[in-house]
Amino acid sequence: MEKPTHTAVSLGLLANVCSSIAIILINKWIYTQYGFPNVTLTCIHLFVTSLGLFACERADVFQSKHLPLKKMLPLALTFCGFVAFTNLSLETNTVGTYQIMKTMTTPCIIIIQERFYARSFSTQVKLTMIPIAIGVFLNSFYDVKFNLLGIIYASLGVFVTSLYQVWVGEKQHEFQVNSMQLLYYQAPLSSAMLFVVIPFVEPDVWSFHGALGEWPIHVIGMVLLSGVVAFMVNLSIFWVIGNTSAVTYNMVGHLKFCLTVVLGFLLFHDPISMLQLLGILLTLSGVILYTHIKLKEQKTMAVKLPMSTKE
Repeated sequence: MEKPTHTAVSLGLLANVCSSIAIILINKWIYTQYGFPNVTLTCIHLFVTSLGLFACERADVFQSKHLPLKKMLPLALTFCGFVAFTNLSLETNTVGTYQIMKTMTTPCIIIIQERFYARSFSTQVKLTMIPIAIGVFLNSFYDVKFNLLGIIYASLGVFVTSLYQVWVGEKQHEFQVNSMQLLYYQAPLSSAMLFVVIPFVEPDVWSFHGALGEWPIHVIGMVLLSGVVAFMVNLSIFWVIGNTSAVTYNMVGHLKFCLTVVLGFLLFHDPISMLQLLGILLTLSGVILYTHIKLKEQKTMAVKLPMSTKE
């Protein structure tokens, strides 16, 4: 597949950041104001994504490619595991503990890729995780409380999320498909799996807070809007990981975390302290350093390739 330009990558990252922040804010409103069930919302997101991709395929935006179902099941299962353990981690941990444990996803991805996929990362890239980890810790300092069950769920969440993100990139290269072609298979599979799980993990579907309860029309409208935004989020995640790396996507995730905290303060009047501001600045410095180092490494590789060709 042809390598995208820096401009295309920048636009893809921007689309992911904007759509991700939008869906966080929409979902926060849906959860806090009406308590809409989480797994049901995720299932709806994937269902809308499946419909969107089906419409795109029919409109010849991309061509579907036959992929072996047996090899797609692990990807769909790890997505469901990522959703389940993330929710359990949030349920059993404080937000601060959840955020700190989540920063372990990046080093976990690096370990998986170096150990099983023969990828290598420079020491400079690895060192950029230090200011990011310290920054997230400072941001969540007053809300850190550890418990055994919460740590188990959070650790499983980190591992499954890392595996899922690594496989999103690896499967695109393995099958020689683009982000749309891969998501075309994964989204309906994961949606069906979550649909089966809903009755066991959420309130009675016909109850007041159940998926099929009587929800106001404007809430249904916001749920559908979040589904459309989720389509853009899912597509941009697959595109970013497929055209950069799972580590780069995680670095963008840290940037989104900082922006979400700031927007939460501006839009929802969530309190923010000087320690949190210091944490945001440290996290941002780590992301900027990572970007600078990666661009420098890409330029070095670009110089070496023509020289090796001449030799």
